[in-house]
Amino acid sequence: MPVKAPDSRDFTRFAERLADAARGETLPRFRAGGEIFNKSPDEFDPVTEADRKAEQRLRDMIRAAYPEHGIIGEEFGSEKGGAEWRWVLDPIDGTRAFVCGIASWATLVALEKNTLPIVGIIDQPFTDERWIGAEGETFYQRGETRARCRASGVKRLAEARISTTDPRSAGYFTPGEAEAFAAVAEAARFVRFSLDAYAYGLLALGEIDLVIEASLKHHDFAALIPVVEGAGGVVTDWRGAPPGEDARGRIIAAASPELHAAALERLRAV
Repeated sequence: MPVKAPDSRDFTRFAERLADAARGETLPRFRAGGEIFNKSPDEFDPVTEADRKAEQRLRDMIRAAYPEHGIIGEEFGSEKGGAEWRWVLDPIDGTRAFVCGIASWATLVALEKNTLPIVGIIDQPFTDERWIGAEGETFYQRGETRARCRASGVKRLAEARISTTDPRSAGYFTPGEAEAFAAVAEAARFVRFSLDAYAYGLLALGEIDLVIEASLKHHDFAALIPVVEGAGGVVTDWRGAPPGEDARGRIIAAASPELHAAALERLRAV
C-alpha cells in the first residue's frame, strides 16, 4: 500500500522541481545528434551527455535542499544509500529510445522512506506529459491541465493490452523469461513493445492494462510504484513479492488485482 509521509506535499513539489530541471538538460539535447557513449565493456549500454548533465543537476539540487537525504542514481551510483530518506533518479529511462528520437523515454524521480517509495514522477518532456504519484493518488498533467487518473480495472487476460520493452531472449529476458512472457502474451488481447517507462504512465491512464519486464534496476522501477498504485494498479515481482526482492529485476504491473493474479499464474507455470 502507498505510504503517507510527513511533509509529503513539500516533497512532491520538490520532486516536480527536479523533473522540471531535468527537462532543461534533456529536451534541448533530444533529436539534436549528440554523442553516444558505451558505459559497459561487455555489451552496448548507451549513455548520453543528457543523462549525465541531468543527473548532476538533480543531485546538486537535492544536496542543497536536503543534505541529509541519500541519493541513488543510474549514472553516478549511491550517496548516503542507508539514509532514512533517499531520492532515486533515472534522468533518461529509455536511452535507446532517446538516441533514436523516439518519445517513449522518460525522466524518473522517486523519494523513498526506509526503502519504500512514497513519491514517484514519470515525466516525458517532449510530449509535455507528467504523472505524479503520492499519498495514494496519481495525477496526470499535460500542459496546464492536471487531473486524477485511474487504471482501467481490466480483470481478464483475454481483454488485456500488455507491454514489454524487448520480448527477445537476447534482450532483457533470459530464454526462460521470454517463454514465460510469451505465455501471458498469447492469452492477451494484443501486445505493444518498446514503450519503456512510458508504458507505466499509460497503465495509470487506463490505456495499457499489464506491463511485464525483467532486468530492471532500482532506478528503473522505484518511481513507477507510487504512480501505478496511486491509480489503483498493482506492482510486484514475478512471484508476487515487493519489487526489488527479485535479483533478476522482474516486475509486473497490472490494472487490477485480478489481472495481476491471472498473469502471475501463467508466469509461474513456465
